Amino acid sequence: MKKLMIALVAMLPLFAFAAGGNVHLDKANYDLSDKASLQSGAKLFMNYCLACHSTGYQRYGRVVADLDIPEQLMKDNLIFTDSKIGDLMHNSMDKKEVAKWFGGTPPDLTLVARVRGADWIYTYLRSFYVDEARPFGVNNVTFPDVGMPHVLEELQGIATPTYEVTTDENGVEHKTVVALTSDESGEMSSDEYDEAVLNLVNFLVYAGEPNKLERESMGVWVLAFLFILFIVSYLLKKEYWRDIH
Repeated sequence: MKKLMIALVAMLPLFAFAAGGNVHLDKANYDLSDKASLQSGAKLFMNYCLACHSTGYQRYGRVVADLDIPEQLMKDNLIFTDSKIGDLMHNSMDKKEVAKWFGGTPPDLTLVARVRGADWIYTYLRSFYVDEARPFGVNNVTFPDVGMPHVLEELQGIATPTYEVTTDENGVEHKTVVALTSDESGEMSSDEYDEAVLNLVNFLVYAGEPNKLERESMGVWVLAFLFILFIVSYLLKKEYWRDIH
């Protein structure tokens, strides 16, 4: 019982991380067989996310092999620390200092797609808006009072919210964001940014389970084998029990 309680306590951060508000999520139509998308997603992750968020259960070498990225290209353009190609993908930031800057240590993102879901990440990265009341000047519809800056702002631009004001039965007013309008100051158009975010989501889904396509493909054959085995077993059973029945 004591070990069970310890395990449950250890899992509480995971449950909290998975919790979310009642927000509409846009569908992330990712494709793990699209190597170009995965390569683009890896590039975005290395350049914009890895500085704070590691994927500490994934190795650079595995990414190189799975995504058909030349090893030298990875070393020259996508590894920004003194890490070797066979090392796990950790960043070089001091956790204590990061906790002071952001109010907490940024989580490892290896399993974020499995915890949050691809749709959540896709919607979240497209839901930042200007909010001067927040420490970094931005807030997020999907994750209210978010503690991280909008690191992809130079790509998307700045979004301004449109609020709907409602009054509850106690006469208290509540402001709800109903729409976001981009100023189009980013390097990408809205469609290009959505595609870039989808590529990043695709990479994070891959990071959470690199052998997912292989597992799903093998699963079809396993089910077919079990179906044939069931037929053979049923016919064999009838043969054995024929004299009895």
